Amino acid sequence: MANTLKLEKIKDRIYLVRGKKVMLDKDLAELYEVETGQLIRQVRRNIERFPGDFAYVLTKKELMNLRCQFGISSWGGRRYLPYVFTEQGIAMLSSVLNSKRAIEVNIQIMRAFVSLRRWVLSYESLRRKIEEMEKKYDGNFRIVFTTLKELMDPPPQKPRRVKGFKEYDE
Repeated sequence: MANTLKLEKIKDRIYLVRGKKVMLDKDLAELYEVETGQLIRQVRRNIERFPGDFAYVLTKKELMNLRCQFGISSWGGRRYLPYVFTEQGIAMLSSVLNSKRAIEVNIQIMRAFVSLRRWVLSYESLRRKIEEMEKKYDGNFRIVFTTLKELMDPPPQKPRRVKGFKEYDE
């Protein structure tokens, strides 16, 4: 690919919604170098390829949460709620967009998802090792293990209230 996509650029566009890692339709359209409307038209024409665990439309509340979470005030004046695509939905997109660019971009996106999965596994592995060590050592090391746990699980942050946003019900 002439202008190779950086994995970090892709990883920054992967969000956690409904407990799944997803990407927004507008981000995918930008990566594929197509209009968002064109991407959505292709999805709707091939809707049987996109069951609910591959792609779905965000609710108003989910969209507001994303806006607040990332401090984004505008999503381009869209009239419709955005689609989000899971890893499997993104893989399916390359077949409905049917372009060389779509295939190349999908390869990079799949690599980003694999990289994130590896990171999560190594994080869990480190957590297990620390817990095993904690069982082995006596109370003298308690402060060390407490500090390590605090570093791995920072205290939950209080949700920020962003001025200018009104909370909507689904």
